[in-house]
Amino acid sequence: MIELILAVISGSTVGFVLGLIGGGGSILATPLMLYVVGLKPHEAIGTGALAVSANAFANFAGHARRGNVRWRSAIIFAILGIAGAMAGSSLGKIVDGKKLIFLFAVLMIVVGILMLRRKAPTAAQLAKSHEPEHLTPKSIVLVCLAALVVGALSGFFGIGGGFLIVPGLLFSTGMPMIFAIGSSLLSVGTFGLTTAVNYSISGLVDWRVAIEFILGGIIGGLIGTRLAVALAPRRAALNRIFAGLVFVVAIYMIYRNAASVGVHF
Repeated sequence: MIELILAVISGSTVGFVLGLIGGGGSILATPLMLYVVGLKPHEAIGTGALAVSANAFANFAGHARRGNVRWRSAIIFAILGIAGAMAGSSLGKIVDGKKLIFLFAVLMIVVGILMLRRKAPTAAQLAKSHEPEHLTPKSIVLVCLAALVVGALSGFFGIGGGFLIVPGLLFSTGMPMIFAIGSSLLSVGTFGLTTAVNYSISGLVDWRVAIEFILGGIIGGLIGTRLAVALAPRRAALNRIFAGLVFVVAIYMIYRNAASVGVHF
């Protein structure tokens, strides 16, 4: 019963953050699975990947309804990235759990920095959002390469990788930010699902915890989305607060797992 409550609360936290600030919350899935729910490192990553996937597909549906998806780029990125995610998650399963969590914590710091650097779209970028999708042979090659690399990193760390996919789409296609965000969610869901399936083959997904986490995420997401409207003028401040939280959690994880890479405090 306690595990159920903790899983629902953890899922609600991730869903709330995703609804409130529109991203970044999924990076907390693994540490919550690890330190709040009490799963082992590889179980936390495999189960967290499934929960992240479910949240991403739910948010992707909303963006698709609003027309914020460049379908050709999104589908190419998602399909090619599956191969990368499968390879990355296979490698992640054989890496020592504590070392994997240490590297994950380092990644969290990178995510926090990127969140602090994120800016609102300019008027020129918003104007470009009405232009039709146009893929050249060069941009298709770049999309494929970016998908393989990002998919591998996503699979290795058991994350959706949206903070990597969005820049990948921007760099390879030049599409406006809103479309990069909407299109990225298809890959976030696909990569997370690929990782979860790979981990589940090795018995490293706690399905009951995943379902409880996802249900909590739905509840938290609804609350966060509603609150986002009221707190929209303070979005930049919310990003900074959340980035600070990510830094604190990451430092704690580094402290707990530093010995696995030969560092002692």
